[in-house]
Amino acid sequence: MTQEYTIGEKVYKTDGFGSWSIEDMLMYFKKHGVMRVSDLHIKVGVPPAFRVDGNLSKIKGQAVTKEIAEKLIYPLLDEKKLAEYKAHNNIDCSYHYADLQFRINVFVDNDGPVAAIRALGFDIPKLEDIGFPNDVYKDIVKLQNGLVLLTGITGAGKSTTIASFLDRISEVKACRIISVEDPIEYLLKQKNAVVSQREVGRDVPSFAAGLKAMMREDPDIIFVGEMRDAETVAMTLMAAETGHLVFSTLHTRDVTGTITRILDYFPSTRHDEVSNQLSLGLAYVISQKLIPKKDGTGRLVCMEILNNSYACANIIRTGKIEQLYSQLQTKTKNKPDEKMVTFEHHLAKLVKTGKLDLLEAQKWVNDSKCFIDSMNTMTI
Repeated sequence: MTQEYTIGEKVYKTDGFGSWSIEDMLMYFKKHGVMRVSDLHIKVGVPPAFRVDGNLSKIKGQAVTKEIAEKLIYPLLDEKKLAEYKAHNNIDCSYHYADLQFRINVFVDNDGPVAAIRALGFDIPKLEDIGFPNDVYKDIVKLQNGLVLLTGITGAGKSTTIASFLDRISEVKACRIISVEDPIEYLLKQKNAVVSQREVGRDVPSFAAGLKAMMREDPDIIFVGEMRDAETVAMTLMAAETGHLVFSTLHTRDVTGTITRILDYFPSTRHDEVSNQLSLGLAYVISQKLIPKKDGTGRLVCMEILNNSYACANIIRTGKIEQLYSQLQTKTKNKPDEKMVTFEHHLAKLVKTGKLDLLEAQKWVNDSKCFIDSMNTMTI
């Protein structure tokens, strides 16, 4: 933090609530809970806006000016980050306040500085409270190796689910957990495991560099914050193949899209090689969405889960990705080599049990026909 900008300076005038500082805005997350209030957007020309239950809600007050934006945003950046932002007009970083952790991106648009601030609680939810459609999480915690992918759009709760897995593993296993993240989101406590969390740009220059170094650091469990390029994808797959349990994320909306996205990182001449590697190393794909509850008190997770059984591995190896969906539809029994589910089935279950509104659920389906079939055939 620089001397010029302070977190407690009340620089933004609201209508009826006095002047707010960026500290007051961060306290809003704590007051209402990060499960409901997920983000804060600060942009020149409009009032600051919170994302509440997935929808933007502007603070009632004046439009932010360039000067106000700087006084709200810059206290969240240390001198090094502020200098980097001014040099590149973009910066990713994290910020600790009270018992909350914030993931921050600051950038420049037509009007001036902009900040997207994501709130993450220090209290990591238990796996039982995430909202899995079955108890597949128990099997994942017991894994010794393989790749577990959490996918979904930005804000779908991927980081929270992975943090819950790592926290549970740390409780039940005496193992070595090492992560490379950009930035670090949830701070993992040292429990039965020994945990090291490294941040891109601060501790390592890139995901690939962090992974390369990690291979000499004796990890049992690896968390790669995001697979962003071919080199990181290749090294992540290699880590899973060589006896490590690896967690990572991708911005894809469903299981089949996830497999296709991984292959698309590579030239077509390498697709057979990568398909074979993926079929051997992949353990699970969990694609998730957060959907507003029927009673308006927050959001629920809806999941699509692929368990990479022998049949699924063969489909991936032979490149017949479109056949995976039928596996998700049929291999749903409570057996270790099944426990799969489609988005449509989980959505229908949440509607049938009164947790989601039907009209709201219909906005989120990937396949309307399959959702209707699930609604017609499901009995609760």
